[in-house]
Amino acid sequence: MQSVVTIGLDIAKNVFQAHGVDAEGEVVFRRRITRAKVRDFFASLPKCLVGIEACASSHNWAGEIGALGHTVKLMPPAYVKPYVKSQKNDSADAEAICEAVTRPNMRFAEVKSVEQQSVLAMRKLRATLIRLRTRVGNSIRAHMAEFGLIAPFGRIGLESLVRIMCDEKDERITSMVRRALGYLVNQYDQLQAQILDCDRQVLAWHRSNETSRRLATIPGIGPLAASALAATIGDASTFKSGRALSAWLGLVPKQSSTGGKERLGAISKRGDNYLRWLLVAGSLSVIRYAQRHGTKRPWVVKLLERRTSKIAAVALADKTARMVWALMTKGEKFASLNCRPRNERASHRGVHRGWKGRSRNHAKPVEPGTRQTHLSQSAFERVLLIGIWSADSMKASVVRAASTGRTHGRTDRRA
Repeated sequence: MQSVVTIGLDIAKNVFQAHGVDAEGEVVFRRRITRAKVRDFFASLPKCLVGIEACASSHNWAGEIGALGHTVKLMPPAYVKPYVKSQKNDSADAEAICEAVTRPNMRFAEVKSVEQQSVLAMRKLRATLIRLRTRVGNSIRAHMAEFGLIAPFGRIGLESLVRIMCDEKDERITSMVRRALGYLVNQYDQLQAQILDCDRQVLAWHRSNETSRRLATIPGIGPLAASALAATIGDASTFKSGRALSAWLGLVPKQSSTGGKERLGAISKRGDNYLRWLLVAGSLSVIRYAQRHGTKRPWVVKLLERRTSKIAAVALADKTARMVWALMTKGEKFASLNCRPRNERASHRGVHRGWKGRSRNHAKPVEPGTRQTHLSQSAFERVLLIGIWSADSMKASVVRAASTGRTHGRTDRRA
């Protein structure tokens, strides 16, 4: 067993499968290992290359095995599947992992640290609490609708139903229903408090992380998006370019090319749906603000002239992802147009007039001499989440969100 140099480990809940080969590729062992004996097994082996599929609990095992001196590499399961030679079973999967980890062109996933896993766990927990709050709110609405009591969408409308329910003099609902729905209201308030506590924890980590603070200087990215990007991506140098990061997030067109003919469709929607939603929603807030108050970015203006707002938001999200890669690899902050020399800013004088008025999809240019206000970089830095509020209420909302921790996400409005 001293000659083993590469091991493929197929992880599971209780029973693991290991496949080891030597330098010549000859099989050294095929072994079934229980969960309690995995650490002792690798501690008895010489330092070697260990391949694991990037799935549930893989980062934890990569950290534990790596602490023993082994070199651990994680691979996406989709890239390992072509190396399975027979029917699917634990032994065949471990052999395929051992074969795939030695390929020179294989793409590997970065092993996340404990800090990164903690931030991602907080993010997923917050999303779960928001879904639960929405379900509880919809349940309250459904029960009240049975008595002919309905309210507009949003938490303000839900609060009007709660006031009716708490009013014992209101005879439109019985005391039995009022008491039963009180359990749901208490659960709703508890979920709301837990979500606000998660927001404060995410904001505190964002302020303590230098990379997350730099990412928040990009227009359309707030502390929530910045912390999620910093924790998920980790080392951005693993991507060759900004386009590679954008493709990993599923923001580039899906190809179906053949015979020398390029056929590009809609975006591929690969990767993390949550990160892609954050970038698109933040970009949409930038587009909405540009349509109402103008922008100093000529690329956005020209894009809005030929595309609708939603398409422009996806294109801007793709561009934002490339900015994220540039900032994370170079260690710099986003440089706004306000930092350019005077002669360079003068070339965009026509764009500085901005846009006034807004139709559903397009904006119209304003007359020369009309006074306009523009979005400053500090306004984006104050956005607690991703800036998906309306342009008219953005300034008041971000100040209230930063001081109280309250969020105004799109999912919340359905509550």
